[in-house]
Amino acid sequence: MLAYFKYFNFFLESWSEAWSQLGFEMNYSSWSIILPVGISFYTFQTLSYTIEVFKERMEPTKDFLKFSLYVAFFPQLIAGPIERAQNLLPQLNLKRNFNFQQAREGLHLIIWGLFKKVVIADTCAIYVNEIFDNHENMNSLSLILGAVYFAFQIYGDFSGYSDMAIGTARLFGINLMQNFNYPYFSRNLGEFWRRWHISLSTWFRDYLYIPIGGSRTNRIHTIRNIFVIFLVSGLWHGANWTFIVWGGIHALFFIPVLLVGRNRKYLDTAGKNHYLPGIKETVQMLYTFGIVTIGWIFFRADSFSTAIDYLKGIIELNNFDLQYLAIERYNVDIIALIFFFIAFEWHHRKTEHPFKGDFKKLKLILILLLILTLGVFSDYQEFIYFQF
Repeated sequence: MLAYFKYFNFFLESWSEAWSQLGFEMNYSSWSIILPVGISFYTFQTLSYTIEVFKERMEPTKDFLKFSLYVAFFPQLIAGPIERAQNLLPQLNLKRNFNFQQAREGLHLIIWGLFKKVVIADTCAIYVNEIFDNHENMNSLSLILGAVYFAFQIYGDFSGYSDMAIGTARLFGINLMQNFNYPYFSRNLGEFWRRWHISLSTWFRDYLYIPIGGSRTNRIHTIRNIFVIFLVSGLWHGANWTFIVWGGIHALFFIPVLLVGRNRKYLDTAGKNHYLPGIKETVQMLYTFGIVTIGWIFFRADSFSTAIDYLKGIIELNNFDLQYLAIERYNVDIIALIFFFIAFEWHHRKTEHPFKGDFKKLKLILILLLILTLGVFSDYQEFIYFQF
């Protein structure tokens, strides 16, 4: 079903284009297929149940209503996190009583997720849309900033949704898995993928990477397996070659990390015993963020050629003057907001979310004020991962 709804026209067009390159013209017409919202998420969630039962790692549930609730649990139905049956189904079988502490933490997560979506993501989107839509008229500085803005837009957008979904579930006494863990403080790509979209990366690890051999084989097969998992991950995100190239970029930069045995090196938190990161950690985080941001250009671009033109503009224009955009704002107006967000997350990087543990009312009031003040200047943008 996923192949039909999401990829039928893509495969049809790619097949026709391949024959065209060989000099054979094929006449075809695309089908008008409406993509069900969130199909990638609940398909993978249901697949995990089927695989676990098939492998006899769990007993099948005999309660169809409970199974239906597992598949269609509304907080995370549209955009995850992709929950495992072993975690969610047992909770549905328990009698749940209202827990004030759990509900309060759920509300804190909802507010924090709303801040990341409305204040960070939607504000960044104003600049991102202007720069990417008019990239041919932008100088090098604007193009670099546009890519950085998108990095924070997609992070605020997707992790914001995950926080709101997890928080909403806790109002009902359900604990969903953490989906993001401060990924932009990662010191290499191995750590990044342990912190970004955790439910998807662990899904591919358990149900694709390990079954085809993982890293427990020779180097050639290990490299092959890395490319398989990242290219499939790219294809999962959308029926476009830009997503496949995005996955390929991550594979290319992840392979050296794996081959030298550093993919499991950073299991702790950056700056664990210090308030500020050291020079080495700072360089590592900036390098990792740079690789991820280059990948995001392909993720955001409408086509492969657009992404290449965008990168060429960064390299060739060599102009770093501040530009006044058509949206009547300077290109760096949002920098202060992003720096505040980075500092705020860095200060709370050792906790699940900024309101975890020692609760400060002043912190909550500040976030609410930011939502009310900065949020009104943003145009609402649909959640990016709704399209997947």
